[in-house]
Amino acid sequence: MSYGRFAQIYDQLMSDMPYDQWTRFLLEKKDQFHIQGNRLLDVGCGTGEWTLQIAQHGFEVTGIDLSDSMLAVASHKAQQSGVEISLYQQDMAEAGGFDPFDIITIFCDSLNYLETEEQLKKTIQNMASLLNDGGLLLFDVHSPYKIQELFIDQTFTYDDGAVAYIWNSFEGDHPLSVEHELSFFVLEDSSQDKYLRFDEFHKQRTYPVDYYKSLLENAGFKIEAVNADFSTSLSPSAASERIFFTCRKQG
Repeated sequence: MSYGRFAQIYDQLMSDMPYDQWTRFLLEKKDQFHIQGNRLLDVGCGTGEWTLQIAQHGFEVTGIDLSDSMLAVASHKAQQSGVEISLYQQDMAEAGGFDPFDIITIFCDSLNYLETEEQLKKTIQNMASLLNDGGLLLFDVHSPYKIQELFIDQTFTYDDGAVAYIWNSFEGDHPLSVEHELSFFVLEDSSQDKYLRFDEFHKQRTYPVDYYKSLLENAGFKIEAVNADFSTSLSPSAASERIFFTCRKQG
């Protein structure tokens, strides 16, 4: 998935994303499990908005993403801000070539963009290979409730005058999957009310909590906690929207 033009407006559309809550979650888990090292891999880093934020908390951050256009935006922002991060275009299932990390994060439901069970399995195994013994893997995924009740057969719209979209979501080909069809309209010439239209098609898929647990345990992780909706203490309920996993690589 290249994203293309979408990368240029991503931050504008995601301006209300709760980046601070992901940061709080990470810092609380780091303290809770007494992680001393600061080498962090941010998987699915996108335009680097959160990657840059966490680098300012003293982490030595590497970001990977499949989209070269997203990484170009992230690189530009890093240069403009003077914050040092390392960025690489890599597939999360095949990522490698690094010294081991102390923490790996896969936030903002990035794992849900993997289309097959095999891709998910390979990614989790690969994350284990990239971690130090005792290191933390932290990630969140959409809950089955969110896919089935809040996405499928729903239409979302947005218009701030400069950017507008129509977003339709449909049931996907696999259980607990959804397909998103998005049409964007970006203002190019305000004097003539001229807009550029482009379309995006995204797929997402999730699984029951117990399935994630089985893959994690088979990859050599100890599951320390399963939480919901950014809480470090709240367990998932039938109506939770985002499920958070805290896992340690066993040595």
